[in-house]
Amino acid sequence: MSRFTTVIPRKGTRSVKWDYAEELYQDKDILPMWVADMDFQAPQAVIDSLKERVDHGVFGYTMPDEDIKHSITSWIEKRHQWKIQKDWVTYSPGVIPSLHMIVQSLTDKHDGVLIQTPVYPPFFSVIKDHERKVITNSLLYNEGAYSIDFEDFEHQIVKGDVKMFILCNPHNPIGRVWTKDELSKMGEICLKHNVLIVSDEIHADLILDNHRHIPMASINNELSNQTLTCFSPTKTFNLAGLQASYIVTPCEDKRKTVKKQFDHQGMFMLNTLGLTAMESAYLNGEEWLEELLETIQTNRDFAIEQFQSISDHIQIVPLEGTYLLWMDCRLMNMSQAELKSFMQKQAKVGLNDGVSFGEEGEGFMRMNLAAPRKIVEEGVHRIITAVDQKITS
Repeated sequence: MSRFTTVIPRKGTRSVKWDYAEELYQDKDILPMWVADMDFQAPQAVIDSLKERVDHGVFGYTMPDEDIKHSITSWIEKRHQWKIQKDWVTYSPGVIPSLHMIVQSLTDKHDGVLIQTPVYPPFFSVIKDHERKVITNSLLYNEGAYSIDFEDFEHQIVKGDVKMFILCNPHNPIGRVWTKDELSKMGEICLKHNVLIVSDEIHADLILDNHRHIPMASINNELSNQTLTCFSPTKTFNLAGLQASYIVTPCEDKRKTVKKQFDHQGMFMLNTLGLTAMESAYLNGEEWLEELLETIQTNRDFAIEQFQSISDHIQIVPLEGTYLLWMDCRLMNMSQAELKSFMQKQAKVGLNDGVSFGEEGEGFMRMNLAAPRKIVEEGVHRIITAVDQKITS
């Protein structure tokens, strides 16, 4: 597993995570464990495919063919037991552009759009930027675990005149992998009130332990026709900079409407290397993925064990999916501004601020575990050392 233990220097590569960290945190010694990309090389098969394509030397307009479509449908069926049709797929440079296109094309100004907070920050902007109303269903946090308040879920839909629900599954930042029962209950409420479901499933392949990812649209035909699902290999195989994703939309009318919005914005195709990487990853990346999941699990278990050594000052929310650790720091008795400053200036670790995920993130921070153990150990050690110094001072 040397490919997951070797530290690969990323400074000087225009990396957002590493090269932008000094400017963002105003400290050249900060250890960046924030933005959600990995510090691992992509699968060797992907690298080899990209080299072969580059060696060809001609990078003209490129369209996905039947082989690429087959790689997508086969992957989803094998990994998630959902048999999709090739013509359900619409290509996109990323999940966030997809959400923008979907919100613009399938809702009207001032429509209510529901999200479950705390949640990935761009969910707020894709609603607000197009003059839709942000309606929130706060997730319940009890005894260190998150669940859904279904009564409030339906109440917010009715009260906010909600037309669209943007689901995050697995959920970022809390790390929940929603169960079939939870998905079915949310789906039934959406169907009852004719609410369109948009499911961000970019972390679908990053499932830990014995949990199982279930695409919302795979549950039954009614939900299939009511749901647009955003997928991408970029989080799975660390390909974010290549910008390749797609939307699976079984309903032809909805698919055509969204495709028309993409066309209006001049988004007609993916970049050549993104398509090459996506096909290669889906065809040849499964063994690499299994090793990655083992690495994330061991990093998670290490972090939990170490943080338990400082009693209750930092509690870790159970991580079922993604590689993003949601840290409950409320017992440190700091304001959010004080907590951010502590992690940055005392611990010298760059984390994501909990309130950027919504007001429900007050007192929390998010840590990226997708790095070689040496980096994870250094980050955890810095935080524990800083906490110990605070406790004993």
